[in-house]
Amino acid sequence: MEGPPAGTRGSSVAELPEAVVISTAEGERLRAQLTGDAAERRERKLLEVRGLSTYFFTPAGVVHAVDEVSFELDYGETLGLVGESGCGKSVTALSLARLVPEPPGRIVAGEVIFDGIDLLKLSGEEMRLLRGRKIGFVFQDPMTSLNPVLTIGFQIGESARAHLGLSRRAAADRAAELLALVGIPRPRDRLGDYPHQFSGGMRQRVMIAVALACEPMLLLADEPTTALDVTIQAQIMELLRSLSERLRTAVILITHDLGIAAGMCQRVNVMYAGRMVEAARVDDVFERPRMPYTRALLDSLPRLDVLPGGRLHTIEGFPPDLVAPEPACRFAPRCAFRREVCESAEPVMTPRPEAGAEHLARCWGTEPGGWIE
Repeated sequence: MEGPPAGTRGSSVAELPEAVVISTAEGERLRAQLTGDAAERRERKLLEVRGLSTYFFTPAGVVHAVDEVSFELDYGETLGLVGESGCGKSVTALSLARLVPEPPGRIVAGEVIFDGIDLLKLSGEEMRLLRGRKIGFVFQDPMTSLNPVLTIGFQIGESARAHLGLSRRAAADRAAELLALVGIPRPRDRLGDYPHQFSGGMRQRVMIAVALACEPMLLLADEPTTALDVTIQAQIMELLRSLSERLRTAVILITHDLGIAAGMCQRVNVMYAGRMVEAARVDDVFERPRMPYTRALLDSLPRLDVLPGGRLHTIEGFPPDLVAPEPACRFAPRCAFRREVCESAEPVMTPRPEAGAEHLARCWGTEPGGWIE
């Protein structure tokens, strides 16, 4: 896909809030975008992340939570970030939205080019203009993300009032429209309800409605089906898919469930210990993984062809300590294919053309001439 999609975003031209102070060159470019015609802009990619590093400075040392992560995202594309808990998926998303708590966290290096704007060069106030309007965020736990003392209608309409300048009545109409869009019955009657009056699945739908209030170009969905039963999970995933197709919104889906990634995403990036270790189209990752960690994740999935009572495959050992990690393959201590080079030098992400177009992996064993088939 080339350039931003045509749609309602291009016609929604609004003035910036008068109190906003623009203090950087990137902020001036953002002002021109937000007050101009978005359909006229043509960037190569919606999102380009280059060498992103986010560290946490703790009494025990500096934790390399996200370490030199790079990837790209097309307009309207759905990208999966998968991996074990603690591998850096959520911190990556928080870094993209500039929501990393400071202290102890800090983005120490990299570039995040979103629709032609380097987000890391924006001031905090300038970033608030973009967050919510062009980037939406669906957090893991809607019960702790939604304000328990404010009505659902107020929380959905708040973003539209702040970013689009809607009146209270217009914002309430917009909130009802969004509740209907995400499948909440009797949407106008529910505007005055509070989060505790909704079920877990309905609260997650409300979180999606909040994130979509201004029809953002990018939706960051951080484990949107956590703690939901399988039926509700399927409903939420189908909702995200249909909304992405209808609004042409790009999605970064963060999940540890490979099955969800397989059914939802066009491409998948696999993370381990703060690093990106494999990136490819979803079919290529599942059919021919070129990183032993990815293979181990796939092997750990329950299979229908395993005899009842059989033991599930597990990944032995523990992830490495990310306080001053060793300059070696971070998966080597847990890898069944490791050799001496794996424990002495760290591989880089390089192409694996035999496994699929634009397939990248970080593994000595699958490099040309390597020992892993």
